[in-house]
Amino acid sequence: MSSLSEFQLLSVLAQEMNMRKASERLFVSQPALSQRLQTIEKDWGTKLFIRSQKGLALTPAGEHVIAFVNEVLKKEEKVRETIYSLQEGVSGTLKIAVASIVGQNWLPQVLKKFIDKYPQVKLSLVTGWSSEILNCLYDDQVHVGIIRGTPDWKGVKVHLFRDPLYLVDREITNPDQVLETDRPFIQFKSDSNYYQEIQDWWMRNFKTTPKRTVVVDQIETCKQMAFNGIGYAILPGITLTKAERDICKIPLVNEKNEPLSRDTWLLGYESAFQLKQVQAFVELIKEYVSES
Repeated sequence: MSSLSEFQLLSVLAQEMNMRKASERLFVSQPALSQRLQTIEKDWGTKLFIRSQKGLALTPAGEHVIAFVNEVLKKEEKVRETIYSLQEGVSGTLKIAVASIVGQNWLPQVLKKFIDKYPQVKLSLVTGWSSEILNCLYDDQVHVGIIRGTPDWKGVKVHLFRDPLYLVDREITNPDQVLETDRPFIQFKSDSNYYQEIQDWWMRNFKTTPKRTVVVDQIETCKQMAFNGIGYAILPGITLTKAERDICKIPLVNEKNEPLSRDTWLLGYESAFQLKQVQAFVELIKEYVSES
């Protein structure tokens, strides 16, 4: 039977499918890694990986072994979490998945406070679109997720904050001026519900499509293009806390003249909220939100 360290080795190899990348992650040389893999394969009595110039590929036997390995590692992690929860103080690993916009603009200040207060806790952080964060939660890859929008979630759901949406530009001071400018409407790729919300606002106000549109991958790129006068954009307030003074920020409103805004939520399963490190993180976030 292989040891847990060998299971970790196999898991990393299956993730990377490349000997060089796996050796870098495991902090061993490629020859040493290759030798250890040969020993493990000898223990299992079969080839687990096929080597080629393009990298590694799992054999049919390897697929079964890796599935078993990942299951064992997942159970081992659960046992460790239980052990940590029985100990005094707050320790263990806190696994968080967070919407990229929150991870870039809001979470760093929270994590700094958390690390200072609980130095024994190890952090694992994943960022992405809110839909990807929900998938991480459904797949039990993380303890808690922080997402944007209005989630359909049956577990624990904590509202963190709401920030308004703004039309941002260096020149435009009234929304109707977008119909006069020849500069483009700069948009960033996002979850469909956010995109649809912007489209609904636009068509409700202007009944026509923008003259020109530029779509970029990242919200930060969109923001910098608007800040540099290349075009105008619609951005959430969370990204504008350090906006330049000569940037015009026009609040968006709905048909009832109420501010359009985006909600941010913290989600998780009830079982995760029993862990001390999760409880400590949630309490610290609540304190931070109330102070802010």
